Amino acid sequence: MMSMDVVPVAEKTIITSPNFAAKRLGEYTRDKLETNQGMLKLRQLFAEQKRYLDYFFDHIDYSQLQNFTQLLLECKGVIFFSGIGKSGFIAQKICQTLVSTGTKSVFLSPTNALHGDIGIVGPKDIVVVFSKSGATEELLKLVPCVRAKGAYIVGVSSHNESMVAEFCDMHVYLPLERELCPFDLAPVTSTAIQMLFGDTVAIALMQAKNLTREEYAMNHPAGRIGKRLTLRVQDVMKKGADLPICRESDLMIEQLVELSARGCGCLLVVDSAKRLVGTFTDGDLRRSLHPFAETIFKVTVRELCNRSPRTILVDAMASEAMTRMEQQPVVEFLPIVNHANILVGLVTLRGLVAAGL
Repeated sequence: MMSMDVVPVAEKTIITSPNFAAKRLGEYTRDKLETNQGMLKLRQLFAEQKRYLDYFFDHIDYSQLQNFTQLLLECKGVIFFSGIGKSGFIAQKICQTLVSTGTKSVFLSPTNALHGDIGIVGPKDIVVVFSKSGATEELLKLVPCVRAKGAYIVGVSSHNESMVAEFCDMHVYLPLERELCPFDLAPVTSTAIQMLFGDTVAIALMQAKNLTREEYAMNHPAGRIGKRLTLRVQDVMKKGADLPICRESDLMIEQLVELSARGCGCLLVVDSAKRLVGTFTDGDLRRSLHPFAETIFKVTVRELCNRSPRTILVDAMASEAMTRMEQQPVVEFLPIVNHANILVGLVTLRGLVAAGL
């Protein structure tokens, strides 16, 4: 009698044929083979794309790029970028890179420009139009309108003898061997070249203008880099009624509620002039329970507080506070004082993390 395999599935028993395992193994082997073949094709595509990009780098006219970059650097107005379709998306991305790195730039929609938006363009401005073919109808209509406004026009295309090259004041040629698309139609290599070109020029302008890290941060106030370079402890500190303040003469038992209620994990001990005297933490409380036992309820804050706490000045950067907290031994808060050691506020590790640091 032929033996059968038994496979339990969801509390049911399925009797399978004896070649079930062999069949599944064959399916797995075939799927793996197809996956390997797919990976092989993917590697080939990346290799082809690299070859097409290498063609761009090998044939680019760097003197032409230098002239273009110098033109943008000397611009006294706004640098507009324009394009249709995929080239338009790339133009928008390059605008954003320029703006974030310190160069005034705006995307100008060719269609909207022909219906009123051209009014924003002035004689001190430069308009850069992107077109792979150099024959985009909307851009060709835009060129004479821009010229009438007195702006300088630069065409960027992958055809040296295109109409854009002929009609614009300057033409930048981006060498393109062909698109990665098997039909040589989908703009997947030309757009990569446009992006490389535009973003690299943006960084060249950034370096030429000697943009500092601080200036870059000012353009990115919500980002982590911006916050690390612009945020001060006074911007994120607890202050006023939110501070867990006590006096040296206070009994420890009277301050237990204050220690836990504020959610800071500490008490800030001050004198009558609000000068910082010391700190007391919930960790200090735990360490004091054994040596003092039941007498801890009769002990004053003066006897238990740390009189040499780590502090930070009110005008310090929040990133500096983070660094000081992370120094050994690690602490989770820093009292904030002024130059006269007057308590101003409290910054916590949790608060810094919540602020994006």
